[in-house]
Amino acid sequence: MLNNISKYQAATFIAILFHTIGLVGILVFNSTFIIQSTPFNLLLSATLLVWTQQEKNKYFYLFAVVTFIAGFAVEVIGVNTGLLFGNYSYGDVLGFKWQQVPVVIGINWLIVVYCCGIAIHTFLNNIIHKLATETKAPPIALKGISVIADGATLAVLFDWLIEPVAVKLGYWQWKDDSIPMYNYMCWLAIGALLLAVFHFCTFNKQNKFAVNLLLIQVMFFLLLRTFLK
Repeated sequence: MLNNISKYQAATFIAILFHTIGLVGILVFNSTFIIQSTPFNLLLSATLLVWTQQEKNKYFYLFAVVTFIAGFAVEVIGVNTGLLFGNYSYGDVLGFKWQQVPVVIGINWLIVVYCCGIAIHTFLNNIIHKLATETKAPPIALKGISVIADGATLAVLFDWLIEPVAVKLGYWQWKDDSIPMYNYMCWLAIGALLLAVFHFCTFNKQNKFAVNLLLIQVMFFLLLRTFLK
């Protein structure tokens, strides 16, 4: 049976392989098939995250279900009312839609929130405990604030990175081709709420692959944002 280290390595290799194929397919061959395979890539990424999650318990699954449903629900509200994010609509690239929203978009919310939460939790873990010792503040409180606030900020930065690429690839379109600042404000608020769920759900939050996947996706979209015409 694979141990945790080999799981991380295998999952990272698979993620790099499929993102590289996607990058070459889009930039070099302008492949419609590759672009329309985005839902498969999202499902694969989510599956690898669940596979590499240590000690899966009911709280992990609770977080996953709540994040998926909430992420999908806010998109339904946004698309159909304009009350969240702004005036936008989804194309057909992301697959089956319900209430004008691709169902897989809930998976995307889960991936972003989970990876950002794990990344901030991992990077700040030692810093928070050192700061708590110096200030005599409770490390749990400090960690909670950092994970929620910094994680939400990281999620907003990730959304800012992918927005122009998503529009070019036909994932979604904005009215007047203008991405409003309100979109990022909503991402910050909703991201903070979902990261609060992430923080208060008691499950193991050490997952090296989640950090690797976030870095892989950042590089993927950064290269697309730079070179996609």
